Amino acid sequence: MNATTSSPEPAEAQGNRPDQFHVFVGTYTQRGSKGIYRMTLDLKTGRLSEPEVAAEVSSPSFLAVHPDRTHLYAVSEINDFQGKKTGGVTAFKLDPRSGKLTQLNQQPSQGQGPCHVSVDRSGRTVLVANYGSGSIASYPVAGDGSLKDAASAIQHVGGSVNKQRQEGPHAHSINTDPDGKYAFAADLGLDKVMIYRLDAAAGKLTPNRTPSVSVTPGSGPRHFAFHPSGKWAYVINEMVCTVTAFAFDSKAGSLTEIQTITTLPGAFERGFSTAEVQVHPSGRFLYGSNRGHHSIAGFRIDSETGKLTAIGHTPSGGKTPRNFGIDPTGQFLLAANQDSDDIFVYRINRETGALTATGQSVKVAMPVCVRFAAVEK
Repeated sequence: MNATTSSPEPAEAQGNRPDQFHVFVGTYTQRGSKGIYRMTLDLKTGRLSEPEVAAEVSSPSFLAVHPDRTHLYAVSEINDFQGKKTGGVTAFKLDPRSGKLTQLNQQPSQGQGPCHVSVDRSGRTVLVANYGSGSIASYPVAGDGSLKDAASAIQHVGGSVNKQRQEGPHAHSINTDPDGKYAFAADLGLDKVMIYRLDAAAGKLTPNRTPSVSVTPGSGPRHFAFHPSGKWAYVINEMVCTVTAFAFDSKAGSLTEIQTITTLPGAFERGFSTAEVQVHPSGRFLYGSNRGHHSIAGFRIDSETGKLTAIGHTPSGGKTPRNFGIDPTGQFLLAANQDSDDIFVYRINRETGALTATGQSVKVAMPVCVRFAAVEK
């Protein structure tokens, strides 16, 4: 990978840099997995400690760390939760010294197959996307970090051109803008990013005046990421291996497409699909995962336009990179390979965006999500 633009390091990378991070891994509880796993990442060496079970919970496929770094939330990607035809979402207390997780409470996810969870910037609302039923939900966060009853449960309606994958709605992620005023739900089944106004004080979602933005039919928008500046946002399209860049109007909460670019080095092949997309903390680079091609695609972000230029493709070290995590200081990328049951560590060149394998890896059964929390001494 090669890149030439320069910009300041993120604030966390400039000062008060931690020596270690707790790394939490969400999994499917198959092939021996028991739930959420915890490791420690040493920022000096890039070494990961051996994984240990942090919490036993059913298929905690996606995780979110609260902005206060003392709470963690996990969806259970199931269709039968406590006798109801729904998935679940669990709140945990997180000890920043030991990384210990203590369950606080659980709530139904208000839909089947929840696959994504996030926390708004203020830490007052937890948001969940239900893939199976194509719905979303929001939960006010109580003073102790536990989840109150859902304040919103919204069912998406419709479909798109691919009758096998898009026969109905499939909400695949939900994220807020940097100011926490709006929430964006990428729906693979609709070929749309649905847009909602967020009342964080009440934990409630309502449709935005501009209710959605569409991508090319048959694309299958999956995960969504904002640029740190708040000027641009990016959605990775699962079914055609592309990333669509948008300009963001923070007053209207609307998105306008400015570019769509492939995540592959060559032609799209049957069996390929994308999964995760993240912007580097510096705002200079974007990365996306290619399943089937088993790679991490890198892009340089133009500081004036927000458009992407491909800078290379790095093998993920295993099979089917479902997810990856970039540590908050921007030094390391951890690629989680679902089908080879492993996580590989790459060092990020903050000048070029290039990924270099460190030779460090660990075994975790069916890893799906990677999240970080600084270790407090």
